[in-house]
Amino acid sequence: MKRTLILGLMISTVAFGTLSMAATSSEPAVLAKTSMGQAWVDANGMTLYTFDKDASGKSMCNDECAKEWPPLPVAADGKASGDWTIVTRDDGSKMWAYEGHPLYTFIEDKKAGDVTGDNKDGFHLAI
Repeated sequence: MKRTLILGLMISTVAFGTLSMAATSSEPAVLAKTSMGQAWVDANGMTLYTFDKDASGKSMCNDECAKEWPPLPVAADGKASGDWTIVTRDDGSKMWAYEGHPLYTFIEDKKAGDVTGDNKDGFHLAI
């Protein structure tokens, strides 16, 4: 019920362009409807992606790659829970992973719900 309520709120707020995370969600992302189907989005409604070259629990997108595909950062008080884990990047920063897959946004996605990064350079919608 809680997940259904949160998903319903996310879909309705995306439609009005004013996406915000539900206060009751402890997950770093939520599932939302995109033009390509359901996918994980961050607190701003930006679509999240996985990278084919990543190993489970290890990000291979560093330096220039990370400028184009920013990692989903972990807040200072972030805690791993369930399928959500924390990956330490080569530069020492922390990023979120879902089911072992590090998550990224895409610099060319300009607004909530954009999916321009799907199937580009080995990146795919996080579903």
